[in-house]
Amino acid sequence: MSEFVTVANVDDIPLGHAKVVHVGTKRLAIAHCEDGFFAIDDMCTHDGGPLGEGKLHGCAVECPRHGAQFDVRSGQAIKFPAVMPVNTYEVRVVGDEVQVKVP
Repeated sequence: MSEFVTVANVDDIPLGHAKVVHVGTKRLAIAHCEDGFFAIDDMCTHDGGPLGEGKLHGCAVECPRHGAQFDVRSGQAIKFPAVMPVNTYEVRVVGDEVQVKVP
């Protein structure tokens, strides 16, 4: 059974930025866009680039290696060269804690 795990404080991830966190064996990028906080795998499906180091454009994160973009809300690849989505994880904010549910 999955449980929510606190990964950051709200103030740790300013609007328009992402932060890389480790939850168990997973490396996740927690993004803060105008729609809230979202969690995705920190690995581009095109070539394994570190998405958490990429720039956020609204709710799209750009891989710093080749410019592929993913919607952090759905994980969908929205700009080539990536065509496969990234995994997403449920996020909630409790008080000032950002929590992620990872299976």
